Amino acid sequence: MYTINTPEGTRDRLFAECRERRQVQRELTALFQRRGYAEVSTPEVEFYDLFLQSGNPMPQESMLKIIDRSGKIMVMRPDCTTPIARVAATKLKTLPLPQRLFYDQTVFRSGQEHKGGSSEIAQCGVELIGAAGWRADLEMVALAVDALGACGVEDYHVELGHVGFFRDLASRVDMPAAVIEQMRLLIEGKNFAALNDLLEPYAGQGACKALRRLSRLFGGAEVLDEAEELAGGSAVLVYLRQLYNALCKAGYGDHIRFDLGMVHQIDYYTGVVFRGYVEGAGDAVLSGGRYDNLVEAFGRAAPATGFAVDVDAVAGCLPEAPAARLETLIHYGADDLGRALAAVDAAAPGTVELSPRGEVEETIALAKEKGAKAVLVLENGSERRVEL
Repeated sequence: MYTINTPEGTRDRLFAECRERRQVQRELTALFQRRGYAEVSTPEVEFYDLFLQSGNPMPQESMLKIIDRSGKIMVMRPDCTTPIARVAATKLKTLPLPQRLFYDQTVFRSGQEHKGGSSEIAQCGVELIGAAGWRADLEMVALAVDALGACGVEDYHVELGHVGFFRDLASRVDMPAAVIEQMRLLIEGKNFAALNDLLEPYAGQGACKALRRLSRLFGGAEVLDEAEELAGGSAVLVYLRQLYNALCKAGYGDHIRFDLGMVHQIDYYTGVVFRGYVEGAGDAVLSGGRYDNLVEAFGRAAPATGFAVDVDAVAGCLPEAPAARLETLIHYGADDLGRALAAVDAAAPGTVELSPRGEVEETIALAKEKGAKAVLVLENGSERRVEL
């Protein structure tokens, strides 16, 4: 018999995976609402032109495309931030800024970018639109740390960077734009050997030493000291230290680290960038940063910052919790459905079920097959319990 599998990049999720996913979604959305964020939802299908207009750096080959009846190119939503920026600039344009928005949606991606991973990515995230400055960045980083903590994972941290640091160093070296982009990719990929080779012809220029070290500048607060020594002072580093000191005073210091080589998508991000990591996950489970130019692409100038959490990646790191075990099957008569349902609703979820069988003996046989410990018989206003 021919077996129909799920499409590439998708899979079925059963029982424990579903419970863990719901737990993460429930905790995140509850946290976001407590912090004053309101939920928005955007279509799963968007016009391809939306992402061209936004200047979104996502490669087109990573988007799942379809053609509508008029011949227009559509894409399955590859990103939540861009559609929400469209909403903020159009549907919400009469509301005062800042606007705090959150979402619980799935994005769809394909291509080599995901290295054989899932094409369906469940995300919970926030966007703080219309707020600039260190207080907005401080709120967002603190919320990112709290988001990971709320999920119930045991060991987690958030790494901070700033795209302005790379831009400042690169501006001090006389090299073509194409070489700068190649250098950015090597730094982001922490390809130390290739980066050294690329920078060899520019070794005599002042910022070259700092650029060589940039991909290695990750760790605790001592990273800022080394970066300041290499760069000869930097307003960006002063800003990051200001954020760090404020976060430490608020009790977040143990969960904050730095990665000054975080230089991904520098045409999209405009300031502080950050990623969240959880013990047991092979890659970042949270990603975000400041993107002050995106909303303006849709007609409303507004600075913005936000982040998204990969729900399944976090759920996969949760401590294993035992599943509920079926304890009792309820056999009920034609006039006893109400009592039977009340008994199910009063029990712990998953421990009591209704029997679909017509005879008590059939219900007892089913209960044994399912591993239940007892049968509760509700018939003609009476009640009795059969232990198995």
